Amino acid sequence: MQEVNLTFEKYQEQDFDLYYQLVGNEAVMAMITERAIPIEEAMDNFQSILTDNDRYQKFGSYKVFTKDTHTYIGFAKLEVKNHDATEAELGYMLLPEYWGKGFGTSIAELLINKAKTLPRLKTVTAIIDPNNVPSKKILTKLGFVTAKVCEIDGLPGEILTYQTI
Repeated sequence: MQEVNLTFEKYQEQDFDLYYQLVGNEAVMAMITERAIPIEEAMDNFQSILTDNDRYQKFGSYKVFTKDTHTYIGFAKLEVKNHDATEAELGYMLLPEYWGKGFGTSIAELLINKAKTLPRLKTVTAIIDPNNVPSKKILTKLGFVTAKVCEIDGLPGEILTYQTI
């Protein structure tokens, strides 16, 4: 795999437009929610992201940039439900022009490496649409295994897990 240099920065209040480039894009959201997110709903979701980013220092949702040109390419998250969690959820979204270039793999690797530095974390999960072949390839190549295929919030879902220990 080619080395892709990326930087992550937690989303801040002024970053809604960057976030909305992703969630307002039908192509990006086709395998996530099967629809672009309306702006009001996206604003509510973004406020939740900001709250979690403040609440958890070592976890959160991040803007992803290329290191060399500082170009915004997408979203990454390593999310927990509470301070004592032993499980975190990994996720990522890329703007379509960055699909198929190794960025998804690099993001997932960076998030897994981050999870491995946090001793209490035992499991990292990822939730995908079972038809999202590129994401499934990335995750299984990195050691994730399918734990469950089910419906999640009325949409097809596949939960994959990775053991950090």
